[in-house]
Amino acid sequence: MRDYRDSKVMAKAMREALAERDVTITHSEALEIVARQFGLSNWNIMSAKIEEDLAAQSGEGIALEQAVPIVRIFDVAKTSEFYLGYLGFTVDWEHRYGDNFPLYMQISRSGLRLHLSEHAGDATPGGNMCVYMTGIRDLHKELQAQDYRYMKPGLQDEGDRLELQVTDPFSNRIRFMEIKSR
Repeated sequence: MRDYRDSKVMAKAMREALAERDVTITHSEALEIVARQFGLSNWNIMSAKIEEDLAAQSGEGIALEQAVPIVRIFDVAKTSEFYLGYLGFTVDWEHRYGDNFPLYMQISRSGLRLHLSEHAGDATPGGNMCVYMTGIRDLHKELQAQDYRYMKPGLQDEGDRLELQVTDPFSNRIRFMEIKSR
């Protein structure tokens, strides 16, 4: 029997079952629904609970979670085109303090979470992130198939790793890296 630690598998199964009935929801929407089914208000709380339980099972007193970079953005439409359309992230949540206030949002894809912010003090444009991953050749093919007019990244062989670098419309770079020995 499944429990909350199987929530990602449950979300995937729900999406597949709904798709068979011509109902489409995003993976993040499915995760939010699963979290609510377990009595939690959102996926972030569910994810934190899973991480806490894994740390407790390991017997360590210290449990570090994944770092979530804050990326400075200036234009919501360009941000959506690049991160959601081109890179395939989904929106987990958005926040504004009111009408005509800067956007702060979380996006995710395959376990990677990023916070995107229009707030002037949150980050400096031109940042650089390294994202270790597997399946970099598939990502490269996916990005090439997008035929995104502003970027045609290559796959670089750096000896012990493969790298694919993209730069968002605000000069923030993401270096996707796959270690060859994996």
